[in-house]
Amino acid sequence: MPRSRRSGESQRMPRRALHEERGSASLEFLTVGMILLVPLVYLVLAIGAVQSAALGVEGAARHAARVAALHAAGGGANPAGVVDRAVRVSLADYGIDAGATSVGFECDGACDAPGSRIRVRVDAAVALPVVPAVLVSNGIGSVRVGAEATQTVSRVARSAP
Repeated sequence: MPRSRRSGESQRMPRRALHEERGSASLEFLTVGMILLVPLVYLVLAIGAVQSAALGVEGAARHAARVAALHAAGGGANPAGVVDRAVRVSLADYGIDAGATSVGFECDGACDAPGSRIRVRVDAAVALPVVPAVLVSNGIGSVRVGAEATQTVSRVARSAP
């Protein structure tokens, strides 16, 4: 049975079409991959920076509250210097600029009274990665993180021999 000319052309078209698209799948994969990969990598870096800063600020607040409670239990009346120093040391461990932070503390009653609570609050501005310093200083390219910790001054620390 002879083949018609038309059916022969239709069989050759897909081969030609397949032949013309050779190599374009890898180009499409690279293009779409780069378009999706670059923002994804930036998102991971930004989330990592903010998470690291949040952990650093939380650790600094907790450490400062503990140090202030120990200072007060030992007879220290004003723990302001101790709190500031503890926060700076803790933030330096996490690589956070202490100049861009604010530290506050308050005591329920007298700070050195047994059973009083010392509350420390630390706020910091975290620069997002690859953002110019001009935008970071304006607050556009940074994220504010904060943490608060409370520690009770020991009731038995001074009574111990």
